[in-house]
Amino acid sequence: MSGSASVRVRRVYDPPEDGDGTRVLVDRLWPRGVAKERAAIDVWLKDVTPSDELRSWYHQDRSGARYDTFVERYRTELDDPAHTEAVERLVGLVREGGPVTLVTAVKDVAGSHVPVLVDHLRHVMKRT
Repeated sequence: MSGSASVRVRRVYDPPEDGDGTRVLVDRLWPRGVAKERAAIDVWLKDVTPSDELRSWYHQDRSGARYDTFVERYRTELDDPAHTEAVERLVGLVREGGPVTLVTAVKDVAGSHVPVLVDHLRHVMKRT
């Protein structure tokens, strides 16, 4: 990311921290058992998440064998018009200069869509 902008990733089940800045939920579904007040979400960007079809396909095989293909397909989705507006909104939040915390309910953050989204965000910000 450029300048003083920073992007953090946290699970929604962890309590919010003062340094979180703008908290952006990057899951398509609202996390189970989490009250909106407790989650302290400022923006919910459902359209930066994988499509329902891609998410379902990826989760059919929990072995992780599909991850590389999932990453390729998700990157393609992030560049399509259905995701462009939400990606641009996220870029705008980061460029505003304060910290942005991407919030997710996934258990395995490293094996999820979130690292792909962070990487995509870096690339978009470099080229624009």
